[in-house]
Amino acid sequence: MDIFLPIARMSVPVFTIAGLGGLVGLLSGMFGVGGGFLMTPLLMMLGIPPAVAVASDTNQIVAASVSGTLAHSKKKNVDFQMGFIIVIGGLVGGSLGTVLVKILRSLGNFDLVLKTAYVVMLFLVGSFMFMESLSALKKKGESDKGEKTAVSGLLKRLPMKKYFEVSGIEASIPALLALGLLTGVLAAVMGVGGGFIMLPVMIYLIGMPLRNSVGTSAFVVIFTAINVTIAQSAINHTVDLVLAMLLLLGSSAGAQIGARLGGRLKAAQLRIAFSIIVLLVMAKMTMDLLSPPASLIIQGGVL
Repeated sequence: MDIFLPIARMSVPVFTIAGLGGLVGLLSGMFGVGGGFLMTPLLMMLGIPPAVAVASDTNQIVAASVSGTLAHSKKKNVDFQMGFIIVIGGLVGGSLGTVLVKILRSLGNFDLVLKTAYVVMLFLVGSFMFMESLSALKKKGESDKGEKTAVSGLLKRLPMKKYFEVSGIEASIPALLALGLLTGVLAAVMGVGGGFIMLPVMIYLIGMPLRNSVGTSAFVVIFTAINVTIAQSAINHTVDLVLAMLLLLGSSAGAQIGARLGGRLKAAQLRIAFSIIVLLVMAKMTMDLLSPPASLIIQGGVL
C-alpha cells in the first residue's frame, strides 16, 4: 500500500517507511544515536529528495531519542548535567547549519556536499571505532570505562573543568560546548541527530563510560533534532510531515527493544557492531557517489 508525500511529491510504500522507522529506533536504543546517519541515505535510495530526507528524518529522530532516553534513564545511564551543557552548543550549531543548508541549496551544491560529507565522516568514525573495538576485544577483563587516548589527555588539561558525578569524570565546559556545536551543524546539514559523532567523541576524547555516553547522547539528540526540525521547516520548508509520521510509527517501539539488547552486550561488542554498521553505510554511499547517473536529465534541466 502506497501513500503520497506532499512535500517530496511522490508515493512510497507505507510499511517500508514504517519499517525503516523501527530500524532507526532500534539503533537509537542500542547505541544512543538518532539513526539519521543510516536513515537519510536509505531514504535517498528510495528516491526521496535529499533536502526532504534530511529535514524529515530529524523530525522522527526526536521520538526515537525520547524513547531511548527514557529507557536508559531508568538504568541511571543518562548524565543530564553534562547533556544540558552539550545541548547549548547544539542549539547554536543547528541554527548555523540550517542557514548553511539554505546557502548550499541556492548554489545548487547541496546534494554533492551532503553525499561527500557522509562518506568522509562515516569512514573516519567507522574505521576508528572498528580498530579500537578489535583492540578492546583482545584485552582480558574489558570494562565499561571510557577509553584513554593522547587527545583525551590533552582535553583534560583544558580550562573551566567540571566534575560530573553520574559519569564519574572531569570535562572542560568549552570542549563540551564545541562538541554540541559540531553536533548541531551535522544535524542540520546531514539529517542526523549527531549521535554517531557524539558517541565516539564522548568515549575516546572525553573518556566517558560507554553506558553513560549512550544514554547521554540520546538525551542530547532530542534537543538538537527538535531545533533543526523547526529551523528546517521555517527556513527551508522541506519537512514532510506525512513521511515523518510514517517513520515515527516504528521508532518508539524500536528504541525500547534496542535499549534492552544493548544492555546485554559488552561495551566492546557494542562499539564493534556500531562501527560495522557505519562502514557498511559508508561503502554504499561511496558506490552511489562514484557510479554514473542513470539519466543525464533531471527535473529542471540537464545534469
